[in-house]
Amino acid sequence: MSTSSPAGGWTFLTNHAHVLLALSRDPDARLRDVAESVGITERAAQTIVADLEAAGYLRRERVGRRNHYTINPLAPFRHPIERHRHIGELLELFGAPVDARN
Repeated sequence: MSTSSPAGGWTFLTNHAHVLLALSRDPDARLRDVAESVGITERAAQTIVADLEAAGYLRRERVGRRNHYTINPLAPFRHPIERHRHIGELLELFGAPVDARN
């Protein structure tokens, strides 16, 4: 995946959405690898994961020396316009695995 900026410098999905998608595809990924795939720093990835965890979009569990991430697909979008939609719908749209057992 290319991490260069698109023409105009913006995309339709935020880095928060990109991190969420990356972790849904590989729940055992190192944040260093997530950051590289999204095109952000490892520190930015850590901040985003902390944001997502605090808001209830994902849960982090320590497994040995690694973290395992579980996404809450039933969590609603934050913006009032999309609040009637759930994160699982975004994951499905982009072909990421969705586990509604949370």
